[in-house]
Amino acid sequence: MEKDWLERTELLIGKQNIDRLAKAHVLVVGMGGVGSYAAEMICRAGVGHMTIVDGDIVDRTNRNRQLPALFSTEGKAKVDIMADRLLDINPNLKLKKIQQFLLPEMLEVVLEEQFDYVVDCIDSITPKLTLIQMCMAKGYPLMSSMGAGGKLDPTQIRISDISKSFNCPMARLVRKRLHKAGIKKGFKAVWSPEEVIEESVKMTDGSNFKKSFYGTISYVPSAFGIVCASGVINGLIETEEKN
Repeated sequence: MEKDWLERTELLIGKQNIDRLAKAHVLVVGMGGVGSYAAEMICRAGVGHMTIVDGDIVDRTNRNRQLPALFSTEGKAKVDIMADRLLDINPNLKLKKIQQFLLPEMLEVVLEEQFDYVVDCIDSITPKLTLIQMCMAKGYPLMSSMGAGGKLDPTQIRISDISKSFNCPMARLVRKRLHKAGIKKGFKAVWSPEEVIEESVKMTDGSNFKKSFYGTISYVPSAFGIVCASGVINGLIETEEKN
């Protein structure tokens, strides 16, 4: 198996951890501004088995922030574009792609597989909450991205238990809904305490469980995705070292 492309990663984390990452299976749900960068960085770190999920196609409004979004890719499935990118980075990657919106009833099927880490980059609340609750019930380590919209300062992004988050409308709603289900903590969230620019919000028709969205800048969603990837990779290494 070709491994010399990971020479510089091995210098940093050691061969034992390279082998551990190669055996790991990571699920990334959502190939938008956050998830596409998370998936690519996880792949570039040497994770050997990935499942990626997204039911959307590239829209011209995605070009300001999403990795698969180019003028030439408009109208194409994001999951197909990302699958091609990931396999071009690592041709030996074991990759499964699912081109579907993960409605709550479909999550059970997806989560029947065994995952070493799940990355939640869903921006619609109901499917997001369902994924979080199912991952917690199954004991899957979870990295859940909160709101990257309406913010301009990537240096404020952090990782903590969801219970520690503040100044994030999405995190607030997630906490509120989870509290009703008796869940107050127990999974890692990627979030920013930066105040949201409220004037940047726009209402939608409510399709796909999404009632509104905030304006975005090119570098904040990508930074959220990179922070998600860092938490996953460090978590996989730490988990293996503790066992």
